[in-house]
Amino acid sequence: MTSSAGLVLRLGLTLVVLLALAALLAPWIAPAGPNAQDILARLRAPTAAHWLGTDNFGRDVLSRVLFGLRTLFAVSALSVLGALGVGGSLGLLAAWQGGMVDRVVMRLADVLFAFPIILLAIGVIATLGPGASSAAVAIGVAYVPIFARTLRGPALQLRWCEYVEAARAIGASTPRILLRHLLPNLTSVIFVQASLSLSTAILVEASLSFLGLGTQPPTPSLGRMLAESRSFLTLSPWPAVFSGVAILLASLGFNLLGDGLAERLDPRLRGV
Repeated sequence: MTSSAGLVLRLGLTLVVLLALAALLAPWIAPAGPNAQDILARLRAPTAAHWLGTDNFGRDVLSRVLFGLRTLFAVSALSVLGALGVGGSLGLLAAWQGGMVDRVVMRLADVLFAFPIILLAIGVIATLGPGASSAAVAIGVAYVPIFARTLRGPALQLRWCEYVEAARAIGASTPRILLRHLLPNLTSVIFVQASLSLSTAILVEASLSFLGLGTQPPTPSLGRMLAESRSFLTLSPWPAVFSGVAILLASLGFNLLGDGLAERLDPRLRGV
């Protein structure tokens, strides 16, 4: 691994860990409740009492950013894990069975790929109704074909490896071969794709909340903070600035982590 690749990996991991810890510890480190209002301190700039200022309701921006990160990570992680479980299983099944099963799974994936992620997510939410759980399902549906295609390719190559043929020859069942022999050799692909998918899932969740289709009040949401602060940018830009920076850093952290993992785990990229 080159020094630049190691730097990217360490930087991404540091950003992700710091933001994840901030989100997990939000109930203990936030200076106030995320919905606690101080009307006399509306639209304040950063001060010693409110480190990141206040919004139009007098709510502490730092507290809302910390709790908004919890929502952002929860929705994004659930959606990617769900997509990994469904899409990864479909990709493995298509690679292992081949034939008609492979063609059907891949054509279904092509149909989903035909829609932009945000448009497909909006369509799912239109059916389920707005909310954090609906946003998680919508993003997960949009990412299913990505994981199906990502795992299908390497699984097709591993299917004919000697150790797989040996396991089949001694009578190992298909689930055992998939779980004990194929899946462990796909972990590097899974980690890289999951990290990169989390990067974009964060942006999609923030976009849905910005449009009013994701997390609903009174639950803090970084995307909704951006939407609510648009009318007060000239009076106090701080809620928009800090919520936008939090979204940027969260997405950047997972993006750098995915790139670093790709160079670290792929032997073809080592020394490049």
